[in-house]
Amino acid sequence: MLTRPFVAVLVLLAGSAVAADGQDFQVVKVASVAGSAVDQLKPKTIIYNDRQGGETSDEGAFIPFDEWARSRPLQRKFLSLYPEYTEGTVHRVVDGGKREVKDELQMYISEARFRLSRPATSISLERFITLPFIQSIDPAIKHKVITASEISIDKDERTAHNKNPHRAWCVGERLICAHSSYKLEGKIPLGIALANKLRDSERKISDTIEFESELRLLTPAEVDDAGLQQLTGVATPVSGVLEQNMFYVNQVMRFGKLLAVLQPSPDNAQSTVATVMIALAVSSNTLETKKKYQNVPVLRNLVPVQVLLGKSSFNTGNSISSGLPNYVRNRIKAIAGILDRG
Repeated sequence: MLTRPFVAVLVLLAGSAVAADGQDFQVVKVASVAGSAVDQLKPKTIIYNDRQGGETSDEGAFIPFDEWARSRPLQRKFLSLYPEYTEGTVHRVVDGGKREVKDELQMYISEARFRLSRPATSISLERFITLPFIQSIDPAIKHKVITASEISIDKDERTAHNKNPHRAWCVGERLICAHSSYKLEGKIPLGIALANKLRDSERKISDTIEFESELRLLTPAEVDDAGLQQLTGVATPVSGVLEQNMFYVNQVMRFGKLLAVLQPSPDNAQSTVATVMIALAVSSNTLETKKKYQNVPVLRNLVPVQVLLGKSSFNTGNSISSGLPNYVRNRIKAIAGILDRG
């Protein structure tokens, strides 16, 4: 259980160090991205919200999947792997016996918006459906192209539930699928080794994160213009939608979704408003694991929520090992920079 929570950070949708492309952008946290006035959006500025109560508080950072689906149905529709996605079931040992139980999830949701200084019609998202684009976001993560016959979704009951009932993953046009591998950095491998000694015969934790995702450009027929306008809070026609679905990961993470929506700016047709949203589903079982490590001095700072939110001494650097909030912000900065360059 130790670094399984941290895995949620590490597997999020194909990586993201602070690329040089995004260095000019600054991130400003706001109470609501959709509720912020578009005409107040400044150049080279990303407004951002992840619901976290504060730098020293865990309050609000995660929301139970059921509560999220009920209170934010639009987000559930667009940020799940498919609109009607629900929590699956897994087998766990309960009172000495193996039982099928609900695989309860907690959602980490981040929203961001920035302005691009050219018309939305001039931005071709199709050119980003390539392996070099994925690799350019974070060189620390290694990727290779895979086909539908090579995906690992059936290898683990925790991700078998992620099959899309509407279409098969990695089949179709204007998409690319990748198998990605990330070697944990800093002191995390040491923590994993120590945690594995405490796990007895339980499944051991790997110090390498393996995950698979599909990056694709939605066709005009697939774009729900009215729904997306309501989701983003921008009342102009959607000109392009890029999405990345992470449907398999070897540890703790159940799924991840990135959605990038481009729309003409309502106050200036010669500029574009980009809305980027990232959803991350983490096992509730992982987030509730505290006592086991709090009682081991060397592991005390690896309590799941602390590591996920970048509040552990084991967090390091500016990339995915630094914790989820920093990691996601840096990813969005990198994407903003690449889009800004054209």
